[in-house]
Amino acid sequence: MLLNRSIVVAIVSVVLAMITIQSGASVAKQLFPLIGPEGTTALRLGFSALVLWLVFRPWRSLPNTRRDWTAIVTYGVCLGGMNILFYLAIARIPLGIGVALEFTGPLAVALFSSRRKRDLIWVGFAIAGILLLLPDMRGVDALDPVGVVLALAAGACWAGYILFGKRTNAQASGGITVALGMTVAAAFLVPVGAISQGMALLSWEVLPLGLVVGILSSALPYSLEMVALRNMTSQNFSVFMSMEPAIAALAGFLILAELLTLWQWLAIALVIMASLGSSLTSSEAKPASEEVTA
Repeated sequence: MLLNRSIVVAIVSVVLAMITIQSGASVAKQLFPLIGPEGTTALRLGFSALVLWLVFRPWRSLPNTRRDWTAIVTYGVCLGGMNILFYLAIARIPLGIGVALEFTGPLAVALFSSRRKRDLIWVGFAIAGILLLLPDMRGVDALDPVGVVLALAAGACWAGYILFGKRTNAQASGGITVALGMTVAAAFLVPVGAISQGMALLSWEVLPLGLVVGILSSALPYSLEMVALRNMTSQNFSVFMSMEPAIAALAGFLILAELLTLWQWLAIALVIMASLGSSLTSSEAKPASEEVTA
């Protein structure tokens, strides 16, 4: 019964994290014309780090060893890289496409960490769904190649975020881990945004939106994801996150009135099947916190 409850907590945490991230992304895109992706990333990470320090007070349980600090710093670098590269990508390509391309990172984690053949079935469903969400690259409206490369690089950082998030999560509570990792990310990206955009970052026109982006896009969802990682394997977490492109497509339909084609609806069905299949079989695997060695 306890295991089943843990799985439910993990699933709810992942779904809520994806919803808040998509909401935050929609607000963030409104800031691009004002302070660009670099400035938006700086506000997002800066406010997120501040909120997380106030909530979780990580100074009470700082890492003790060099190995622990190395894992935290690597996790923070992956987190920061994922943020800045993704924002730079969606400045050039549509949001839903950027999410689909970025998801190659978690898919790689799911594929390489698979230990049972039937797990690959759910990975296959997810891959098929994402491929259907991608546009025809040969058409006149082909994607910006720089945006594609940036989104794929963000996916590589996302893979590192998952793997090192598991390792750091075994050493400290999820909230403290995210607070420290966010601080590392902010330490090297807030100066980049400040140099790039200058005093525009302090405008009262952008500061409130930056706070909203920081909470919805980073502080809240990353904390929820760390809760999920403590209660499911990294492979199941990665496959379950396949709902991300589907949620992005649904947000476009509900908020922006974007009509979906039959192929796009099929893609949504495939990624949802992958997510459900992963969650149903996750009860047969150990939670992530039991798999990691200190």
